[in-house]
Amino acid sequence: MATPTNELIHALGETADRIESGERYRWSHMGSCNCGHLAQSLTPYSHAEIHAQAMRRSGDWSEQVIDYCPTSGYRIDSIIESMLAVGMTTDDIRHLEKLSDQKVLRRFPIGERHLRHNYRDDVVKYIREWAAMLDEELAAKSAAAPAPAVRDMLENEAAVLKTKTEKNRVRNERAAALV
Repeated sequence: MATPTNELIHALGETADRIESGERYRWSHMGSCNCGHLAQSLTPYSHAEIHAQAMRRSGDWSEQVIDYCPTSGYRIDSIIESMLAVGMTTDDIRHLEKLSDQKVLRRFPIGERHLRHNYRDDVVKYIREWAAMLDEELAAKSAAAPAPAVRDMLENEAAVLKTKTEKNRVRNERAAALV
C-alpha cells in the first residue's frame, strides 16, 4: 500500500477532479485511463504523450509495471518513477488500473464494493476514497510522532538523565572505594 504523502493525496484529488469534470476518459487509452490521468497529475505530459510513450512497449499499466526498470531509458518508466516517487508502489498502480485494492474497497458499504474499473463515476469514487484513506493515515502518523520541538526536548531530558545517572554511579564507586 502507498506511503501516505501530501503530494500523492493532492495528485489523487486533482485526478478525481479532472475525471469528474468531464475531461476525456477512456480506459483503453494509456493516457486517458485511471493510471493515465494520475500520471497527468504527476508529470508535465499530456494524455497523448503518455499514451505514445506507453505504446513503445506492449501491455496495459499492470503489465508496464512488471517490465518497469528505472534505467531502461523508456519514458514510460520515468512516468512510473514519478508515481513511485510520491509514495505509490507498483501494486498500487495495478490496483488503481482495476480499482481492486481491498483496503480501499472495504471502506465502502458491502453493496457498493463492486466498482467497474472502466466507469468514470466508479473511478472517481475509488480515487476519492483512496485519497481520504491516505489522508487519515497521514494525519494519524503525524499525530503519533512528537513535534520536532517536543522530540528535541525529550532527547535533551534523556541525555541529562543519562549524565546524572553516570555521575551518581561514579560517586557511588568513589564512596565505596573510600570505605
